[in-house]
Amino acid sequence: MSSIAGSKSGLTWAVHLSVLALVLLWLFPTVGLFISSFRTADQISTSGWWNALFPAEQGLVLRTGTAADQVQDGNLFVVSGNLFADNDENTDATISTWGTSSRDISAYEPGETADLGDDGRLTVGANGDYRLESDAELTSRRGERVFVTAKTPPEFTLQNYERILFSGSTTDSMAKAFFNTLTVTIPATVIPIVIAAFAAYALAWMRFPGRALLIAAVVALLVVPLQLALIPLLRLHLGIGIGKGYLGVWLAHTGFGLPLAVYLLRNYMVGLPRDIIENAKVDGATDFQIFTKIILPLSFPALASFAIFQFLWTWNDLLVAKVFLIDATGETTVMTNQIVELLGTRGGNWEILATAAFVSIAVPLVVFFAMQRYLVRGLLAGSVK
Repeated sequence: MSSIAGSKSGLTWAVHLSVLALVLLWLFPTVGLFISSFRTADQISTSGWWNALFPAEQGLVLRTGTAADQVQDGNLFVVSGNLFADNDENTDATISTWGTSSRDISAYEPGETADLGDDGRLTVGANGDYRLESDAELTSRRGERVFVTAKTPPEFTLQNYERILFSGSTTDSMAKAFFNTLTVTIPATVIPIVIAAFAAYALAWMRFPGRALLIAAVVALLVVPLQLALIPLLRLHLGIGIGKGYLGVWLAHTGFGLPLAVYLLRNYMVGLPRDIIENAKVDGATDFQIFTKIILPLSFPALASFAIFQFLWTWNDLLVAKVFLIDATGETTVMTNQIVELLGTRGGNWEILATAAFVSIAVPLVVFFAMQRYLVRGLLAGSVK
């Protein structure tokens, strides 16, 4: 019975597990990037994103108040306060151990008193409250250094996004690069779709000499690496005066995307019912009317499928932007290039890099999930008769 047509394969469970594994492999880094974009630098450096909802233990080097803060209490000179508040740290943290020397940072428990010799005696509580007292007047201008091991509660912040999007800094801000990327991506997606739709209709339904050779040429261009055409195309653009600008990068993306667009749309249009086109011609419709009123509406799944591919490829592109959109002033810098520059200037600021990376992938995620129902239909275009 297992060989009867229509029965489920015994390997269905393996397929489901494989799909689940692929989904998780894609989902984990994305979720981790999203969570990290809301975390502070200290939390990112002390614990992984999967521990973002749990208290994290970290070591801090804090200082007490200075001699200028001392008050006289009877025969004692006292400096008191809160280590976290005085050092602009998280006041909700809880101290587990502390010390006054880097050689033994866990010498004391909260509530115990450390003898500092001529500098007096220091007592630190679990909540960070401290009391430094001395029999003689204090003279230190820097305060006593305290090594603290503290558990900090989960903390999320929007400051990373404020810094990336609204700081106004040319080195950190992604706002300008975001709009530059939109300026590149939208025309570079629309232009090849418009040209490829006309070409695909001609190759699918119009009879003219050399049509088979054109189809073969389109298929052959699919396997040509774009790296081979970068330098010749750039020299052509510079020769006619459109290099190093938006027009040049639009035309470059259009040329590199057209073979896939024509191939995909042509395969889909060939599979449309022939009776509809023939009946329209009998009724006196021109090729342009058939194309605009019949073919285009029926070809929307294929158009959307290519739009997803072209948008994602153009949005995430760095190579073409580096070659055709060089700008020393940063006026036309795209997001991928801005992130590369951040790696150089903010390589240690993981919270900034995580936020910039998630801002970069947010729009492609929205586009993909909004149009993914058309993706499979477009990919299967012409594969089954």
